[in-house]
Amino acid sequence: MRNPSRDIPLCPVCAGGAVRAFIMAGDRRYWRCETCLATFVDPLHHPDPAAERACYLTHRNDAADPGYRRFLARLADPLLARLAPRSSGLDYGCGPGPALAAMLREAGHAVALYDPIFHPDPTVLDRRYDFVTCTEAAEHFHRPADEFARLTALLAPGGWLAIMTCFQTDDARFAAWHYRRDPTHVVFYREATLRAIAARHGLSCEVPRKDVALMRKGDSVR
Repeated sequence: MRNPSRDIPLCPVCAGGAVRAFIMAGDRRYWRCETCLATFVDPLHHPDPAAERACYLTHRNDAADPGYRRFLARLADPLLARLAPRSSGLDYGCGPGPALAAMLREAGHAVALYDPIFHPDPTVLDRRYDFVTCTEAAEHFHRPADEFARLTALLAPGGWLAIMTCFQTDDARFAAWHYRRDPTHVVFYREATLRAIAARHGLSCEVPRKDVALMRKGDSVR
């Protein structure tokens, strides 16, 4: 989606038009939204589904790997501290090896799976959940505004949306940043970006750990 009056894309996070050229890095152009502070790849450089799938299959996300579990615990621990016993949740963008879902199930919660490539079951999107997790997936969203609207709609009143993605902080190091160099990473969020997303959807937002945001829908919000 581009601004019809200029050859500049609209922000895919907030749909705002206050977008400026940010940097050329490698063979990709990046833009910065001055409203929500998201940084994003020009849509012309988005990978196609086949390239995305091939890249994802190179990841080693083993649910039995203690190191990977420690990584996911950065989100799981603060989320579990806020959940009622036997809550129901959805691991959105779970990938081929849903390790986080396994950890949450071990803690006594029911967890459904959704991933557009590896677990494309649309029926799980017709329910409402006590929590929705989205770990290392939001940076892959080609249309994040639509995705966050869907994630909010999946929450029952009082439900939690738990996001983990590497927050972008230092502009001077962006070109060399390992997170940018993954060709499937197309949008990068600051803490302020995630707080702006939460506010847009009427959610509260807290950042209990580095690179983790917990958003909550109000009890009276339907």
